[in-house]
Amino acid sequence: MLSYRHSYHAGNFADVLKHLVQQRIISYLTQKDKPLCYIDTHAGTGAYSLNSPEAKKKSEYENGIGKLWDAEDLPELVKNYLKLVNQIHPEKTRQHYPGSPWIAKMMLRREDRLFLHELHPSEQAPLNSLFQRDRRAKIRQENGHQSLIGLMPPKERRGLVLIDPSYEVKDEYQTVVKTLKEAHKRFASGTYALWYPVVDRHRIDKLEKQLINSGISNIQLFELGIRHDSEEFGMTASGMIVINPPWTLMKEMQEVLPYLAETLGEEGEGNWRAEVLVEE
Repeated sequence: MLSYRHSYHAGNFADVLKHLVQQRIISYLTQKDKPLCYIDTHAGTGAYSLNSPEAKKKSEYENGIGKLWDAEDLPELVKNYLKLVNQIHPEKTRQHYPGSPWIAKMMLRREDRLFLHELHPSEQAPLNSLFQRDRRAKIRQENGHQSLIGLMPPKERRGLVLIDPSYEVKDEYQTVVKTLKEAHKRFASGTYALWYPVVDRHRIDKLEKQLINSGISNIQLFELGIRHDSEEFGMTASGMIVINPPWTLMKEMQEVLPYLAETLGEEGEGNWRAEVLVEE
């Protein structure tokens, strides 16, 4: 088993970007009165306590969601994201942060389906507890990459696939490209959202080139950095690569990313990208 636990990083700046993009995509997809399928390849526990020993070890949320809670003059999209996040707080205590499964659970409708994959046994109990009365959801203790391919295409022919591995294994960067190419062959009209960390810029450059040369069209990239790229250890930025994004997403992210870079950036080093990797 790998050692990664998202509870150490819940609510950090990378989560802000990932979940804001997720929220915007689901909001767009649910405008149509047709069912959709949501697939999460690396679900985690589904929700996180910010008072846990893991979260408090580095308190990464303080440089993420913590900076937004009391910020003024929030862009409308950030306000909508915060309204969703704040639904998790009992009595508005600000002691919890939602994972991507929780966000999907709150936003999806009765006719929609969720498939949540998580390999770690210790993550299974809280995830199962979160969805114990939710008949829409199927929780699988399986390799998310492999299981995803077997689900393609979903019967709804509409859906969002969120892929956000820990990248603990170096070949994960190649694995996500292989997974996306195979899934896209079977379900070309689906929306796919791939999260990535910027720890080594060379790996991200290679990831982008592989996707550009994959034969997949309509790919956009959104990146939020809190520091300039560095050879030192640690994540300086993170991004979301979206295949078949909502037509509104580029404009929305171009409006919100400058604000997030300025608000969450460290010592004036906040930065952002919003680019079309492959045209539609």
